[in-house]
Amino acid sequence: MMMKNRAFVMVVIFVLATTGRAFSQRLEPQYFEKLRIMEDSLIATSDSMYEAFLPDLRLGYSERFARQLIHALKIPNSWLYPFDSLRNVINIIQPDDSSFRVFNWEITPSNVAKRYYGAIQLPGEKLKLIGLNDYSEEVGKGAEDSVLSDGKWFGALYYRIMAKDIKGRKMYTMFGYNASSPISNKKLLDAMYFEDNHVVFGAPIFGVSSHNFPGHRVNRFILEYKKDVQVSMNWNDEHHMIVFDHLVSQMNDPHRKYTFVPSGQYDGMKWDNNTWNYVLDLIPVTILKDGEAPSDQPK
Repeated sequence: MMMKNRAFVMVVIFVLATTGRAFSQRLEPQYFEKLRIMEDSLIATSDSMYEAFLPDLRLGYSERFARQLIHALKIPNSWLYPFDSLRNVINIIQPDDSSFRVFNWEITPSNVAKRYYGAIQLPGEKLKLIGLNDYSEEVGKGAEDSVLSDGKWFGALYYRIMAKDIKGRKMYTMFGYNASSPISNKKLLDAMYFEDNHVVFGAPIFGVSSHNFPGHRVNRFILEYKKDVQVSMNWNDEHHMIVFDHLVSQMNDPHRKYTFVPSGQYDGMKWDNNTWNYVLDLIPVTILKDGEAPSDQPK
């Protein structure tokens, strides 16, 4: 069982060093070289963070990695350094509007557990960094309804971020993957926005009713499924919407999410009226009779 001692895992880092003037859009050559050396050290630490023979040691190496990362990001204008080599060992992702970037990784501190880490860097000559504390275990069955702030976060590895404007506020849809359960995995769409120099996760922008609070929308859309199957969920340019596998229970029991597998059909989420609206059977499966030729799938 994973230790819940937050002091032992990643201490939430919250650094908001702001200036009243626009920051210089230049990374000095000496700082670039210093960051390159620090990047090499981060990569070396990541090897132990992922591969230490004793799984318990990986938490300590992850803490060391986090401290090294903060130290590197304190270099003036570190926002302008791409960390191209580090991208090969951790996720570094940002939305199309380049308003922030996320440093994101997972470790395996036991044979069955995974732990997620993240930090959000905002543009600036001085460091503006919000550390993220994986709270997915604590929210439990309320995961789809919870709103998390003050550094709390439904831990995941992000692979896409999409920005939308809602009544003058920028809302980000975060595509993530969480494999922390020993019997199931999750793909999720999480809503994220900034409020008073804080980051908030969870908002009712998904046109899906809550199981826990009928009549209310979920604040986070989660697909949970059997551990050893592959499930897709990503933006599709052809359909101009988010497309994902339609899931069904192998045991015909909708309460046992760990039995869910893809049916072969696909559903979607289409943005309209400030909402990701659910589209059922976007790409339906046609059951053919013997000798019948397949027809083209609908566009």
